[in-house]
Amino acid sequence: MKRIKFLTAGESHGKGLIGIIEGIPAGLEISEEYIKYQLSRRQAGHGRGGRMKIEQDFAEIWSGIRFGETLGSPVSLLINNKDSINWKKNMSIDETGVESSKVTLPRPGHADLAGVHKYGFDDIRNVLERASARETAMRVGLGSIARKLLEDIGIIVQSHVTQIHNVRLTENISDYHELSKIADKSPVRCIEKEIEKEMISIIDNAKLYGDSVGGIFEVIATGLPFGLGSYSQWENRLNSQISEALMSIPAIKGVEIGKGFKSSESFGSEFHDEIILDKNKITRKSNNAGGIEGGMSNTQPLICRAVMKPIPTLKKPLQSVDIVTNTPSHAHKERTDSCAVPAASIIAESMLCLVLADAILVKFGGDSMTQLKSHIKISGKY
Repeated sequence: MKRIKFLTAGESHGKGLIGIIEGIPAGLEISEEYIKYQLSRRQAGHGRGGRMKIEQDFAEIWSGIRFGETLGSPVSLLINNKDSINWKKNMSIDETGVESSKVTLPRPGHADLAGVHKYGFDDIRNVLERASARETAMRVGLGSIARKLLEDIGIIVQSHVTQIHNVRLTENISDYHELSKIADKSPVRCIEKEIEKEMISIIDNAKLYGDSVGGIFEVIATGLPFGLGSYSQWENRLNSQISEALMSIPAIKGVEIGKGFKSSESFGSEFHDEIILDKNKITRKSNNAGGIEGGMSNTQPLICRAVMKPIPTLKKPLQSVDIVTNTPSHAHKERTDSCAVPAASIIAESMLCLVLADAILVKFGGDSMTQLKSHIKISGKY
């Protein structure tokens, strides 16, 4: 990312999460209520754990906005962790003189074991507090600002869940009108009612047996102009930037764009999207490429999918070994979700918003929203 930079800080059970985003043009209308709505979408979803009953995430704007509009300076947000009151002893910033119980049994699939060896810790809590997906609440907060920029220039980012465990949608989606609003009405963000019931059932069964399930979600952006990204250098390719952003979300194990992995099953004559003239406008007969060719947007809907593994913290923990005593035992148990795929889809929306907002600013420039819109009006091709 060239124009937009962002940074998050904070631990899962610390005082809160802090976020700073730099590069947003002046004059963008944004409010705490707008950000709060996106944060509430992340907290929803069947299969979430007890933490969501405690936290009611609200991002307080600390800087960079005056009278409801961005100033062009860095915007900073603060999300307080309500649960931190219960963790004052174990998460104290100051030396207390009272020894807290250490976590010494690493969880398979988590950052625990690699993290303690990387930093030389003898307490896994030093790792798990920052490695926790709690950090993604701030990504959604910051991503909401990028989302508002995109909306103001006609770009809409949406998502829905296509698979939980081995239960998947029966048809591909081609109508993206109000897709997220429809998905948000479902407890698993699935737009097919019968499939939704099956997804809920498999989550409930996993929870009953102390297990967890993963899945797949799809993120779609519409309204993109030609030429976001570039073929000139590897790091400028839009698909590279999107893949990096989505893979940075905890528990994401794979990303595909357009037809993705299934493209290997097609002949070239079947896969590539033929260019046609429709009502005197150049368009495509299909969108197997998912809106990106040669590392650039081609005005077709940008479609990407991500695979989320099952949550690694289990109520019936797997085998592990104590890092201090080398004694075989079962892994540490922490409060957990049985399924977080619906929440991950919202986080992915936010990450895609950040990447696309940056790409828009790289291509069109502008220190204010007025300048940006005028530049797009002059040179944007659709």
